[in-house]
Amino acid sequence: MMERKDLVASIKKQGVSEGLLGEVEDFIRDYPTKEDLRYRIPSSYYVYYGKETWEAAIYAILNGDHLLLSGPKATGKNVFSENLAQLFARPMWNVSLNVNSDTASLIGSDTLREGEVVLREGPVTLAAREGGFAVFDEINMAKNESLSVVHSALDYRRIIDIPGYDRVKLDPACRFIGTMNYGYMGTRELNEALVSRFMVLNMPALDKESLKVVLGDISHLKEELTPRFATLFEDLQTKSLQGEISSKAVDLRGLIRAIDLMEAGLNINQALEMGLVNKSFDLFEREIVRDVIRTLFPRDMDPKELFK
Repeated sequence: MMERKDLVASIKKQGVSEGLLGEVEDFIRDYPTKEDLRYRIPSSYYVYYGKETWEAAIYAILNGDHLLLSGPKATGKNVFSENLAQLFARPMWNVSLNVNSDTASLIGSDTLREGEVVLREGPVTLAAREGGFAVFDEINMAKNESLSVVHSALDYRRIIDIPGYDRVKLDPACRFIGTMNYGYMGTRELNEALVSRFMVLNMPALDKESLKVVLGDISHLKEELTPRFATLFEDLQTKSLQGEISSKAVDLRGLIRAIDLMEAGLNINQALEMGLVNKSFDLFEREIVRDVIRTLFPRDMDPKELFK
């Protein structure tokens, strides 16, 4: 896990303005996190790479805006959300949305406490009250009506009116971040009224150079072999965008875990089968992914050759 100072150093290395990062430090001083909530400030394992995206997001958050991160699979939306919460030193509540998500799962529900009916606060209410970052993961999988309850929190009113209880004012440090992929089964079009309350960042696909940096930072791969894995991922990404395969095998987490297994001693092809190939359940598609792997990694290649 990465300490905040290391995250900041990595962001500076990407060329993000030091003056802008200074404003982030001012924000943290103005809105300190309560000691009993510091455990909720994430410690990132990965760092998002993309100077323009970083700067746009930081400006928006400092300006009081909420963010919607949109883009294809493996563009780092969840990593970036976690990075932002750590950069701003905010407690984070992650809300994984699905078709069954309802108002109660976001705002809270009635519960008995010492014989009295009270509100057991949900993640949205807690984030609002405590100045946290609430991340709506896969926001376009939830029913629009279940999200309408947060409309007043996301606009200029910055309140949540809870039926039967009082209204909750958003802490000045509270921000909402939505993430969404297009084309996943179960996704739907977002309501225009909801989208209008976010500033939208389209997350670009990772290019080969960024992939090389990411893989170099989080693995012990030899420097001369890192580009080979970046090429593998880029080739799969291209085939997916061209419609030759689905996005199932375009799995950066799977590739990273496969590299970890190789370092532990597992055969290269077996590790890539588990991390990438078998993510698809279509026989023809799996064979295409295997062909890409074979062009880059000989069957008899020893995993020990890959690492420093």
